[in-house]
Amino acid sequence: MVEIKTPEQIAKMRAAGLVVAEALKACREAVAPGITTQELNDIADKVITDHGATSNFRAHHGGLWFPGVICASVNNEIVHGIPGDRALQEGDLISIDCGAILDGWHGDAAITVAVGEAAPEHVLLSKVTEGSMWAGIAHMKKGNRLVDVSRSIESFIRRQQLPPKGKWGIVEGYGGHGIGTAMHMEPHVLNYVAGRGKGPKLIPGTVLAIEPMVTLGTPHSTVLEDDWTVVTDDGTWASHWEHSVAVTEQGPLVLTAFDGGRAELARLGVTAAPDPLG
Repeated sequence: MVEIKTPEQIAKMRAAGLVVAEALKACREAVAPGITTQELNDIADKVITDHGATSNFRAHHGGLWFPGVICASVNNEIVHGIPGDRALQEGDLISIDCGAILDGWHGDAAITVAVGEAAPEHVLLSKVTEGSMWAGIAHMKKGNRLVDVSRSIESFIRRQQLPPKGKWGIVEGYGGHGIGTAMHMEPHVLNYVAGRGKGPKLIPGTVLAIEPMVTLGTPHSTVLEDDWTVVTDDGTWASHWEHSVAVTEQGPLVLTAFDGGRAELARLGVTAAPDPLG
């Protein structure tokens, strides 16, 4: 069953989403050669705590304990990288995934950040992944189906010119999800179209985490022996972007973006819903 939220509950999710936005902003500003992924984790942890929230990452998931408040995935790591003593180097690409719980409601978002001066193909990889996320968010409208979101993400990626080195791989086996009173809920959101099913209809109160993961090669991945870190099978680099988004009567509301998604959606000809927190 898909959990449908009231406008009042969406407002609470917006508050949780803004905590996540603040944590990711602090991490983005701190990314530089020499900083460790644990130091980034500690920065996010302080922001979450200072806002009276708790982490929904540092917990048991499917029987496995995740020790961080962020996932820090570097270069060929796609998702779920564990923060540690790894120091970032010039030219690295790091995906930072973060979540928070406030007043019982969850927020979840991710960004990809270049460390210093990155190779053009890696900058392009991040831009294509982010663009596909916004293409999916633009279809988070009342009356659409879940498959419309998946199709728009895939179509955006397929339309992009191939990078000078590699190709676009849409990661299989991972995707977005419902979010609300728990971080991972129904439905699963594919980043591509599979089969003929249309999925549930998007109605006001539907909240989804839209999170494409794209590589410069294979769509296939492997989980390392730490039981968490997911890497590309061919060693190519990956990017991961995510926002939590609510369907409302007035349009999509990006709960984890400071402006509610207004600027990016306007570029796509879509009007974002008014911010319930003003």
